[in-house]
Amino acid sequence: MAGTALLLATGAQEPAASSDDSEAQIALGRRLFYEADLSINGTMSCATCHEQRHAFADGNRVHPGALDDPGRRNVPGLANVGEFTRLTWADPRQTDLAGQVDVPMLGEHPVEMAMKGHADEIARRLGADPCYRSMFADAFAGEGPGIDYPRVARALAAFERTLVSHDAPWDRWRKGKDTVFSDEARSGEALFAKDCASCHAGENLTDEAYHRIEKEGASGADQGLAEVTGKPSDRGRFRTAPLRNVALTAPYLHDGSAPDLPQAIARHAGLGAYDGATMARLVAFLESLTDQRFVEAPELGLPMEACGKAL
Repeated sequence: MAGTALLLATGAQEPAASSDDSEAQIALGRRLFYEADLSINGTMSCATCHEQRHAFADGNRVHPGALDDPGRRNVPGLANVGEFTRLTWADPRQTDLAGQVDVPMLGEHPVEMAMKGHADEIARRLGADPCYRSMFADAFAGEGPGIDYPRVARALAAFERTLVSHDAPWDRWRKGKDTVFSDEARSGEALFAKDCASCHAGENLTDEAYHRIEKEGASGADQGLAEVTGKPSDRGRFRTAPLRNVALTAPYLHDGSAPDLPQAIARHAGLGAYDGATMARLVAFLESLTDQRFVEAPELGLPMEACGKAL
């Protein structure tokens, strides 16, 4: 089957093994993911930028922070984020989900949730809620009582590892479970395998490497990987974007400057010459990567109750 051949040709990996996260840690992490009190002024949660209906992206070019500091880069979707070894657009140091929480929570470039220097305030706010005290005790049983920032980060990571998306039409077709896969999408998959899969490889359609997709000098003010490495050769290099649910995560590219899939495709060197019919085939394949269950699953959405009471 063509889909299987595509994965083999691009070095696909099996999905990451399930973690040892407890149900209590996941439940706590889910509530915290939607908790606006994790921002300095109570106006922003993780879900403010990572909306389930957008496959945990947000539909904007960039998103301002809680104090209206301008955003820098497009919000990535979080499908299968627990399977990645590189977690951000251009910082190879970010390889651990709990550690990466520091970027939006405590970071200053840009300021997002604006909690740098206020980690104790997080503990104070959450500790004022008896339900949170109970949930933290259950989630970290055996580690002693208490609420602190490291436990918040660990719980968020536990929930993020449940953001699993492997039930798109493309997946079902490859497994022989579903025939709802159009001829146009099949043709588009073959085109994708030829022109795109060297970078958009494997189950999540990313090699997680850093590439410059446009010609030299087209990267604009954002230096990309070079901002971390200091190497001129890394200027304008960004992590290959994962493509699961990509039809739901517009706009595209690191700065959100491509409003739709055809324009994002055309920005890649060598692909701008596609005619309309060829572009439509490729877009049909990319649309087949939408996992509707993932964006509708109630267990991933805003919790309606905790500790037996409505929130």
